[in-house]
Amino acid sequence: MAAEERVVLAKEDFQDFKIGAFPYDPEHSAMGEYHYYPPSGYTGNWYCPITDHGWRGPMWLITNAGERRVMEATKLRRNDLFDRNVLVTGEDDWSDYTVEVEMRVLDTSLSGELGFRYQNSRCYYALCLEAGQVKFLRRNHAETVELFAQPYDYNCDRFEELKVECRGEEFHCYLNERLVCTVRDATFRRGKVALAAETAVQFANLLVYTDAATVRQTQAERQRQKEQLTLLRQEYPQPQLWKRIDLRDFGAGRSVRFGDLTGNGQCDLVIAQCQKRIYKDAYANISCLTALDLDGNILWQLGEPNPEHAYITADLPFQIADVDLDGANEVIVAKDFQLMILDGRTGRVKKSIPTPLANDPDESLHTVPYGRYAFDRVNVDCIRICNFSGRSQPTDILIKDRYSRLWAYDHELNLLWKYQGGITGHFPFTKDLNGDGREEMFVGYNLVDADGRTIWKLPVKTDHTDEIIIGRFDPERDEELIAIVAGHEGFIMADLSGQILVKQEIGHAQRISAANYRPDLPGLELAVTTFWGNQGIILLFDCHGRLLHSWEPGTNGNMITPVNWSGDGRELMLLNGHPEYGGLVDGWGRPVVLFPDDGHPVRCAEAIDLTGDCREEIVLWDEHEMWIYTQDRKFTGERIYSPEKYPAYNGSNYRGEYSWPGWKSKR
Repeated sequence: MAAEERVVLAKEDFQDFKIGAFPYDPEHSAMGEYHYYPPSGYTGNWYCPITDHGWRGPMWLITNAGERRVMEATKLRRNDLFDRNVLVTGEDDWSDYTVEVEMRVLDTSLSGELGFRYQNSRCYYALCLEAGQVKFLRRNHAETVELFAQPYDYNCDRFEELKVECRGEEFHCYLNERLVCTVRDATFRRGKVALAAETAVQFANLLVYTDAATVRQTQAERQRQKEQLTLLRQEYPQPQLWKRIDLRDFGAGRSVRFGDLTGNGQCDLVIAQCQKRIYKDAYANISCLTALDLDGNILWQLGEPNPEHAYITADLPFQIADVDLDGANEVIVAKDFQLMILDGRTGRVKKSIPTPLANDPDESLHTVPYGRYAFDRVNVDCIRICNFSGRSQPTDILIKDRYSRLWAYDHELNLLWKYQGGITGHFPFTKDLNGDGREEMFVGYNLVDADGRTIWKLPVKTDHTDEIIIGRFDPERDEELIAIVAGHEGFIMADLSGQILVKQEIGHAQRISAANYRPDLPGLELAVTTFWGNQGIILLFDCHGRLLHSWEPGTNGNMITPVNWSGDGRELMLLNGHPEYGGLVDGWGRPVVLFPDDGHPVRCAEAIDLTGDCREEIVLWDEHEMWIYTQDRKFTGERIYSPEKYPAYNGSNYRGEYSWPGWKSKR
């Protein structure tokens, strides 16, 4: 392509960056699992979709190499789970283009890559230098295929000039202006560009360009999609600010519970702050509970508030539920080694017992910091309200330590049983699966009966369950299925006999939700997000567990919560509260409802019906403020969509969200 015919799509010499670290989370924390938590600082047109809890320091550095300003990958490959570092720029709809970059591999035993037609950090093509070879790779989740490989002489002292021409299904690859291969493949038709590395690799002078005809074609398609999206957005209500609450000094991250505390039929809030002890989030203790109504009036407070205690990357043990069946909600909380039932109206302690003694051998416990449990009594990690006793509604109290043990109590705080059967994961799921009026429990990879006895275990050996859903997804199967996300074990579907039906290796699977996201398809769809390693990929599966499509928004903190926003049966998916990168998307990934750019908080997001019209409000907050949005128009249909959602009395940062379809007459 002649220089005068080029239309430059991206040109980067990194001169706009200051020498130093490309913005990153210095804690390498789990905040982005369920908080919108972008790194602070100048990122230009780039983002890094990789996170690694075992790494320290930045993922990328801006530095100099002679006269070149370079972007240097500074993370080393540790194992197959945390291998490539990636930095991304460009647009998803780039199709035919040429990309050039200068690359210097500082450890030639590992790879440096120029990625193109990039879908996400697990799916792209790459021109790669590795161990004395040049390769053309197709990476597609767990599968990497070498479409071309041959020896190539390069070293750690020299920059190589890489160039790839993407033309339909054909790719022409050059090194130092010499054609090294022509490859044909039709897997990825369009996508961004990326820099990728398994070791210290320097990149300089990126250039992406195409021809005028391709630009015109892309612009025409963008305009067509923009017009369609504008019309589509007009079909949905717009967000209208309904409540704005000052959280003063008692605000927190996603440690909020919703429920009626006063018996007036209105929803209230309980917000928990915590102090971390011993090691990170392993033994967090609730330091302050604040109950307030939706007008911001404090109903009661237990403990002393401190804004420094706002955030945690774990659950905290508190719920709002009517466990004594007197018609009024209590607050069930574990604090200072006490399991307590509080009066919802006043915060007064109604019942209390010490938490269990932690007298099991340390070697029987999982992921315990420093190899020993830190206290004589159990520091409770989370609470779930269950029905093991067969009462008219769930009133039993299940408590759990971080990863090893569970104890079930009745509503009088009498111990029913203790369970220890392998790593527990984060938040158990309970449901009456055999119709006897008592709930079974799925925890870790185990199905457990209402008396705490193991029924079966899934044949999964590593990692742990992050989130769980049990329900009828597939109309072709007259049975409930178990769907879980299990970290590096991926996305798994199993039947109630313990047979694995689907196992998709998609990276570290972190969150899951089930809803009728695609009304044009049978059954319910399952949305999944990833976090550790390859962060922020959203994948949508059909009711059989087959992948429909996936995308990478370039942000963390995507909740993928089902939202009944319009009341007409078209369910949407809540990403996060950011006015540009968040909002509500439909089952095709289209952002059909955006939040206004009005200064609202964006750290935390939740969807819950607070006005009582079956449609859900969107709650956005941080440690300072909470803003609540409702619809800007009333629902006028004869019947309104009223799905069954996860009950508010079992709030958790690690619950798989679901929306079982249902309708309600408006008359």
